This record gives sequence, structure tokens and C-alpha cells, in this order.
Amino acid sequence: MNKQKCAIIGCGFVGSSIAFNLMNSGMFSEMVLIDVCKEKAQGEAMDLNHGISFTSPMKIYSGDYSDLADCSIVIITAGANQKPDETRLDLVSKNIAIYKKIIPQIVEVNKECILLVVSNPVDILTYAAIKISGFDSSRVIGSGTVLDTARLKYLLGDHLGVDNRSVHAFIIGEHGDSELAVWSSANVSGIDLDDFCEISRKCHDSTFRKLFEEVRDSAYSVIEKKGATYYAIAMAVRRIVKAIIRDENSIMPVSCMPRGHYGIDDVCIGIPAVVGAGGIKEILDIRLDESENKQLAESVMKLKSVIADIGF
Repeated sequence: MNKQKCAIIGCGFVGSSIAFNLMNSGMFSEMVLIDVCKEKAQGEAMDLNHGISFTSPMKIYSGDYSDLADCSIVIITAGANQKPDETRLDLVSKNIAIYKKIIPQIVEVNKECILLVVSNPVDILTYAAIKISGFDSSRVIGSGTVLDTARLKYLLGDHLGVDNRSVHAFIIGEHGDSELAVWSSANVSGIDLDDFCEISRKCHDSTFRKLFEEVRDSAYSVIEKKGATYYAIAMAVRRIVKAIIRDENSIMPVSCMPRGHYGIDDVCIGIPAVVGAGGIKEILDIRLDESENKQLAESVMKLKSVIADIGF
């Protein structure tokens, strides 16, 4: 395996934005782009190569599945786009069919890579990727609620007037309408969120509810205004990839398959996990209050009902 080689399957807005981010990251020396429209992949590769002189040397090219043989990470963004009137779960049947074509072609040439799933609905497609590929679940990771968590930190930091990097809080569950904010353990640089709010006098329960709803509905708002979301998710993917390549053991709420954690199994869902070389090293059982446990259980049941419908 070439640890400095990655692949991106799907060169739409999200895939091309990820490619641009990774080109500028300096983490890879080789990147192959694959798309059902070969000319699209060729055009993206050309455009990126024209900027190589402004960054680190790197080989970027359009290719086919045979080029994945030695890739350490394969990032899958291929799939139908979410329309303004669609939820992420509305995309299930379309994108499951696409994954049933893509995944076997990856496995045919590379059984050792890490699969990073970005297409929506990401939790369902991460589950499908595990089942179709036969890979150990530690090597199949979905982008989960990493972006949702970043959105929460941004909005909460902006509201409190502090650097959002000092805000520590998770969005967990489905990357979608049933996700939840873990307010019970949220803090600002170690200061319990409730205590910080008491000091700053800037928030109350309705504030938290409004901020969460804005996080949950962010994608719909962006899609309504500009047609698609791609910059922020590309940066979230870069963060996950960095944790893997540099073996950072970073804790992120990626979409993964719990083995009894939170009483959950046989589903993929966004929960905090230790991410490093080889993929998911450990899934963490963070403390949830009674309401959060109930909401997480409801999110799990929603995803399991979809899994049952698609026959996995």
C-alpha cells in the first residue's frame, strides 16, 4: 500500500472540493480521480495540475479502478445530489444502486485500503459499504456528524463571542433530521456550558434549541441558496484524512458501526471514535443524559428501519 496515494470516486462539487483541499494539504504525493463521466475527471485533474506550481509536488490524474490497487485511502463521494425538497434519506435507493456498482470494483483490485464514505445518506451508505465490501468495519468510515459538530461549534462560539475552537460539543446520531446535540457534556475550555452561560448571561434553553435547529437545517438552507454544500464538508473530510495519515488518534463523531456501544449494533451512526492509522481504533461511550439517550435510540431506530427496507 502506498500511504501517500489516495483516490476520489465522484468528481462533482464535493469530490472536486475535496481534491482541491487534499492537493493543498501536502499529505499525498499521488491522487487519482474517477468519475462516471471520464471527461469530468480529466478536466478536474487538468485544472488542479495547473496550480501544482503553487503547492507541493504531486501527481494528479484521472484514472479507472485498476489505478486503486495501491491506494491507502479511497474516498467515495459519488451519488445523486440532494435536491431542495429532498431529505438525505430520500437518496437511499439511488445511491445504494450506485454503491453496488462501485464497491465491488474497488474490492476487486484493493482489499486493504480504508474506505471513507461521504455520499448521502452517509450512515446508510457506510453500512452498505461494509456489507458490500466485506471489509472489517474499522476500515470503513463515514464522514458522520463531523461537519454537523463543526457547525455547532461555529454557531455556539459566534453566539458566545469566543473562538469556536475553544468550544467542545458533539452532534451525534444520524447525519440528518434525527441527529442530536450532546449539551450535557458541552463546555468552553473546560468550563461547563451552563456555567459559562451563567457568567456571560448570553443564553438559555431557547437559545440552545434555536442553535441546534440551525445546525440541523444548515444543509437545507445552503442547498436552497446555492444548490449544494461542498466547501465545509471537503474541509471535514480533510480533517478525517489527516487523522488517519498522521496517526493522530483524534476523537471525531464519524459514522461507524458500534459493537454494543450505547446498546447499539448492526447499524452505522455518527458517534465519537478514535481515528488514526488503520481507521477506527476505538469507539467511545461518552456520557449522555436520559433525554440524549432516548434521542439517540430514536435516531438508531430510524436508520434501522431504512436498512430493513433496503434489504441488508
